Amino acid sequence: MNNQFKNSIIKATRPGIIDVWNAFMVEGADFTQNDHDIPFSPTTATKLPTAIIDWVEARQIYKAAIASGNKNFHYDAFVCFYVDDYKFDRPNAEIGTGDNIWTDYKYVLKVLRHFEGAITPDFSICQDFPEPVKIYNIYRMRAYGYWLGKQGIAVINNCRWGTLETFDYVWDGLPSDDILCIGTVGGSPRKLVDRKRFEEGLEETVIRRHPKILLTYGSSNYPCFDLLRKKGIEIVSYPSRTARVFEKGACV
Repeated sequence: MNNQFKNSIIKATRPGIIDVWNAFMVEGADFTQNDHDIPFSPTTATKLPTAIIDWVEARQIYKAAIASGNKNFHYDAFVCFYVDDYKFDRPNAEIGTGDNIWTDYKYVLKVLRHFEGAITPDFSICQDFPEPVKIYNIYRMRAYGYWLGKQGIAVINNCRWGTLETFDYVWDGLPSDDILCIGTVGGSPRKLVDRKRFEEGLEETVIRRHPKILLTYGSSNYPCFDLLRKKGIEIVSYPSRTARVFEKGACV
């Protein structure tokens, strides 16, 4: 399906219609770079993050600032979504809470405008998910990234892969020769049972998108990242919220 036809569908309306698919997010997006109708999500950030915090922490900071009357606050950090999905993708969540960012996008944008930028959402593609769900979640990552960029948010793309069958589409819509971000706070590469899969995906990321800079939310203290450093790829790591809490406790 070409861009011109796809955009004409997005713009078609009739009285009473409700855009349950968030088609508005991808209006004007480029769908021509892959065969899975995944929209291209360009990097709009012009500098590396000073810090990266997760969505749960960002909401806490936002609520505290607004409650104190500081409506124009700015927090010098990018916001990521490397947390359990139910904390940002919960069905039937109340609007204005940020517990379902796909339906509560206006609240998300209101929060993110107070921060330095955003890493695109990390909708899960777990091994036991049906394949259509995995593809849809990749689509949502890119659609959200494209839309946030259009709203003036500084965007860096999250890169996520699953088992080998996902390699056919998980890099669709990502920029090449650019900055990408990877979360290392979950099962892989920390757990040995997932490490081989993680290393295979990391290697494939370099082959397919040859990033100039890889950011990690969580540790990059693994041999697979050392190999990339030797290839001249810059690795910049940001401590997770858990790591920062433990580090703070150790200093007390």
